[in-house]
Amino acid sequence: MLTKADDYPIHQTPDPVAFAGTDRNFYDRYFFNGYTRTGDVFFSAALGVYPQLNITDASFCLVHKGVQHNVHASRHLGMERLDTEVGPIKVTVLEPLRSLRVTVDSNDQGITADLTFHARAVPVQEPRFTRRNGPRVFMDVTRMTQNGTWEGWIEIAGERIDVSRDQYVGTRDRSWGVRPVGAPDAQPLAPAMPPQFYWLWAPLNFDDRITLFHQNDDAAGDSWNISGVMCGLDGAEPEKMEKSRAEITYLPGSRYAKSATIFFDHKSGGQTRIDLTPKWNFYMLGLGYGHPDWTHGGHKGPLVVGGESFKLSDITSYHPPHLHIQAFVTATLTSPDGTTRDGCGVLEQLIIGPHAPSGFKDVLDPYEG
Repeated sequence: MLTKADDYPIHQTPDPVAFAGTDRNFYDRYFFNGYTRTGDVFFSAALGVYPQLNITDASFCLVHKGVQHNVHASRHLGMERLDTEVGPIKVTVLEPLRSLRVTVDSNDQGITADLTFHARAVPVQEPRFTRRNGPRVFMDVTRMTQNGTWEGWIEIAGERIDVSRDQYVGTRDRSWGVRPVGAPDAQPLAPAMPPQFYWLWAPLNFDDRITLFHQNDDAAGDSWNISGVMCGLDGAEPEKMEKSRAEITYLPGSRYAKSATIFFDHKSGGQTRIDLTPKWNFYMLGLGYGHPDWTHGGHKGPLVVGGESFKLSDITSYHPPHLHIQAFVTATLTSPDGTTRDGCGVLEQLIIGPHAPSGFKDVLDPYEG
């Protein structure tokens, strides 16, 4: 059960905050994205707390005019988990489970922002993510996801971008539990296991509803965590699907989706189909995922702030650190009765190692077509 306390970074176990425990790899994290329905402006933010490492870090990213700008910050936590400010980046809970604020003060990247997230739908607690590599826990995580609208502003190099609730939608999540953070373990697993992780995540916004889908597969293509949810607005109860799945067509020479279709089988009967068309990629390294210098929980010092910018068109390889992406997508939802509605969102993809249904046999072999 989710409570208001779950919107604060004070968890100690993969369970909701009522339970407690310790683990070196424990983390507690905010994630946000926001975008126009046409995808011409996109922003994302994250803030992570690593209590056992005594470190907190944060990032803010903006994709504007074909360029991705990233601001990174890291500092010592000082064992104060409710101080959700890292250098110029701050997250404030205004109303738990309803409204949060993200601000970015002046920094060398020339980006400032004041943005408020407002819920469109209730938060959804996803099935618990528990995965072991042999005897060792790789993931044991609880996560909630919520779609919403945004208002406020962003400034970059003196240009102001006004953000209004009628134009900007997006998604936030809160996750907490155990997954690899900080420096690698000094003693690797014996015998070593080749890396394998298949991950899809598609939170989507439509005018009258939201949909959520995620999928984790093993190398054989068997799903060890998969879920589909559809939810109306204004406090409606989420509908959890009887069964869900995705079909991916890959871009030749990569591990990126050229197109994707999600299928929801309703418990009451009938099937909803959602067709996704990726338009361009946001690179998750901007939020520290796979970044060579700004890894989650990495020790940078008492307070360090940095960043980088690059043209999306300059990224021609799907190899790390550019493997983990959120593709901005347009979506067409076809209901069981045949009616259709258009929407938008992201299709997050992180595919490492073998995946038999996709034809992947090695760590990073591409789709050959």
